[in-house]
Amino acid sequence: MAKNKQIQNIAIVGTGVIGASWAAYYLARGFDVIATDPAPDAEANLRKYVDEAWTLLSDAGLTPGASRDRLAFTTDMKQALSKADFVQENGPERPDFKMKLFADMDAVTPLDSLIASSSSGITPSVMQSKCAHPERILVGHPFNPPHVIPLVEVVGGVKTSPEAIQQAMAFYTSIGKKAIHLRKELPGHVANRLQAALYREMLYLIEQGVLSVEDTDVAVCYGPGLRWGVMGQSLQWHLGGGAGGIKHFMEHLMDPLQGMMKALGNPNITPELKQTIIDGVLREAGGRSVDQLAQEENTVLMGLLKLRIQYTEHGDQAEPTTASGLKQARSA
Repeated sequence: MAKNKQIQNIAIVGTGVIGASWAAYYLARGFDVIATDPAPDAEANLRKYVDEAWTLLSDAGLTPGASRDRLAFTTDMKQALSKADFVQENGPERPDFKMKLFADMDAVTPLDSLIASSSSGITPSVMQSKCAHPERILVGHPFNPPHVIPLVEVVGGVKTSPEAIQQAMAFYTSIGKKAIHLRKELPGHVANRLQAALYREMLYLIEQGVLSVEDTDVAVCYGPGLRWGVMGQSLQWHLGGGAGGIKHFMEHLMDPLQGMMKALGNPNITPELKQTIIDGVLREAGGRSVDQLAQEENTVLMGLLKLRIQYTEHGDQAEPTTASGLKQARSA
């Protein structure tokens, strides 16, 4: 990819929930988007998703020139990728499938363009292993849904060039994403591993009869979860250290915390525990469908992002600048 290449044409490969959300986001940021997917009704499902997401994106603030009319669709992947400045892949999570797909995409995408995968579990080294130009292959893993959540985890494989990583980081940041660079490949990347670590202890507390399913969610949502929507845990410990900040915390509070870490549980995830979780979650849902809950969550998240804009940290140049938490720029 040329260092200063202007990005205008985005290709979306795979238009399931993640791909459709990416398409809506890129359209809202003023790009031309061409999507491809061989599945029956893929185009109709994609356009329906974009239409439903557009109200939320419009309320958050669109980039000038943004339009759903700039979305094109084809079942011919070669046609979709032939003029792509940037590719966002969202195919099935199977290593064999990914290896062939990336080799096929690599063969028809302009050589100066990046190819990024939304994969949540397959490492880029695996996906690029059959490519003729693996240096431009990487992971740009979003947190779901991409049109709402700013986080993107950028991960390179063993053959990914440093320049490709830099260009991907710059591109995602320029369109309002909070891009982080993982310097090592890990199964599940980082954010999902953090979720898994928390959930393991939640399961242990439920298994041991310490809390109900509902109360474990309350403990997270109305306790540390509120703070995590403002700043990360390490910065929170800086506050927890009082006037002495993180230095005081490390010197006086880390040892007790380490003792607590050693006491964390390792739950035995039995069929009975799974059913306990199912029953508790359905009670929490209170008859609301998954779609209803997702809409409620997205609305609240957008409101949180709007509030964060009002209290932007001084000197954080990467902080988004529109009401949705998204920047207006549309080229890297």
